[in-house]
Amino acid sequence: MADEPTNREAFRQQAAFCAAMDAPITAAVCDALATALTRDGRTGRAVLDWPGEPIPDALPLRLVGGLHALARTGIDPALTGLFAGTGDAGPILRRVLVEHDAALLPWLDGPPQTNEPMRSGVLMAGLLEVARRHGPRLELLEIGSSAGLNLLIDRYRFDLGGVTVGPEHAPVTIRPDWRGPPPPAVPLRIDRVCGIDIQPLDATDPAVAARLSGYIWADQPERQARLAAATAMLRDRPVDLAQGDAVDWLRNRLAEPQAEGVTRVLMHSVVWQYLGDARRAAITAMMAQAAARATPGHPLAWVRMEPDRVLQRQELIVQSWPGHGEPAMLATAHAHGAWIAPA
Repeated sequence: MADEPTNREAFRQQAAFCAAMDAPITAAVCDALATALTRDGRTGRAVLDWPGEPIPDALPLRLVGGLHALARTGIDPALTGLFAGTGDAGPILRRVLVEHDAALLPWLDGPPQTNEPMRSGVLMAGLLEVARRHGPRLELLEIGSSAGLNLLIDRYRFDLGGVTVGPEHAPVTIRPDWRGPPPPAVPLRIDRVCGIDIQPLDATDPAVAARLSGYIWADQPERQARLAAATAMLRDRPVDLAQGDAVDWLRNRLAEPQAEGVTRVLMHSVVWQYLGDARRAAITAMMAQAAARATPGHPLAWVRMEPDRVLQRQELIVQSWPGHGEPAMLATAHAHGAWIAPA
């Protein structure tokens, strides 16, 4: 169980991570919150007395998301200025946490929903490796799908170090800063893509869209434009996104008949930390059981982009069966997919 010093330190750790991810404004807000938090309001008390683990629970990002969403409304000009990079963060935040206590408190109720479309570029790099190993046809099962932005992966256009994948005239092109040799230029066809989230969001709902915008770091306005374009794609044609428990859903999907020559792929990005020990162990065990059944005609793969918080980076890890069961780190990446560096 955490205590007040640990909860305050979590904001400093998040500040360091944001700074490493080229987000100085968000880093400054996180760093200031480490000392600006007081017990003068319910929000401050809830954060300082947080009973769980503040980093796995993404406690700093819950509060920063609420503050940013409030700043975007313009209701508090000083707070709006702070998220534009101006103003003395400490006094502004101490005041705002009390004056806007009722608006901020609900943001602590759930983890941030930050499925960023650019993360699809990291996942696609892993999928190209899977296609190189096992053939072009893939079936994608995503856990922690949030608003389903990565479930649009078959409709985005990708340019990964000059290797292009996806519809030529897609409304959204994912073109990260590629820092190294390109991924394998192999044919790839996605036969099916579906996902699950414990609390899926409908990004086409204006209130939800405003919430998702709050979670986007203020340093990255290009992400707001990309979110709007991806949301329009969801409005045009919804994705296959279910609500429920990831373990139960994945167990059922792995038990379904698998077409000959199609690789079944579990994929996820920045979700592993939110699942808890029991769910992580259950998913790992299910994948091991499914891997034991994999054959050349019915391959299995696991593609994930998850953080190494010690090294302050995201890592693209790929495993596949038969023949490639050991985890291979293919690349490191920016937390939101802005750059990808092959390992």
